[in-house]
Amino acid sequence: MSYTTNIKQEISTINSTKSEIIAELSGFVRNNGIVENNTLSLTTENEFTINRLKNFFKTIYEVELTVEIKDNLNFSKKNLYLLKLNTKTEFILKDLGYYNDNNEYLESPPTYIVGANEEIRAYLRGVFLCTGSINNPKTSRYHMELLISTSSEAVFTQKLLNLFDLNAKILNRNKGYMIYIKEAEKIADFIRILGASKAVLFFENAKIYREKKNQTNRLNNCEQANMDKVLQTATLQLSQIELIEKSSSLDLLDEKTKQALIYRKKYPESSLKELSEIISLETGKKITKSGLNHRFRKIKELSDKLKKI
Repeated sequence: MSYTTNIKQEISTINSTKSEIIAELSGFVRNNGIVENNTLSLTTENEFTINRLKNFFKTIYEVELTVEIKDNLNFSKKNLYLLKLNTKTEFILKDLGYYNDNNEYLESPPTYIVGANEEIRAYLRGVFLCTGSINNPKTSRYHMELLISTSSEAVFTQKLLNLFDLNAKILNRNKGYMIYIKEAEKIADFIRILGASKAVLFFENAKIYREKKNQTNRLNNCEQANMDKVLQTATLQLSQIELIEKSSSLDLLDEKTKQALIYRKKYPESSLKELSEIISLETGKKITKSGLNHRFRKIKELSDKLKKI
């Protein structure tokens, strides 16, 4: 089961007041409903959504929805269910803010549908149930989207989302409009607004895991870069030492510099800091990283002179 389906299933168990039910039905019907010959048709892939819709219509309007299985053109393995309402259709569509008194489609629902925060949350639940999706935070980039058919409904839904400071944006798509949120914190807030507390917990845990993993990767990359730099420096020093030895020029170095040369050959993969600690420990004479670096500069200077010769 996908993460989106888990969220939809969780919010389908939320108990609602009458005004919240009307708001949720309005969000669903306005973004999913098709009206032909005084019949309202709704579609969904989820049986729990069917049960919720049937229960809502029966509770508020005392009508029954008929359910049929329809060909799924989205290449999904799930069945696509067609729900039909042909009783009290005109009255219900007006009550849900789909039609005005003249049976004309409303660009946005009346104020009483979304008059309070809880009703706005319910409306957004209805929209999400029929047209929303959220990427699994464990497996992909953070992304929430709602696919809306009309520009007026897209703008209206965006305004509702941004009442909660979600920074929702709109893109024009071939077959409508996509409202989307990319920020992880805002997506978590949106799921919280829907009322899916378990899904919020899953999202937050996945987010923490990803942040820790990314931090570990950054540290590993940094450590690898440092190791590469150490090996590059040591390799260069060894090539300088090899040139000095081949030209029989060791006697041109003082004893302390010769000591650094010997320890570099003995510990070819050590950093300057590690090498200074090793020399201090084994000789009993403390040498700092800076002091050791000074000796290797002498080795480099001699090597450069020998190259010219």
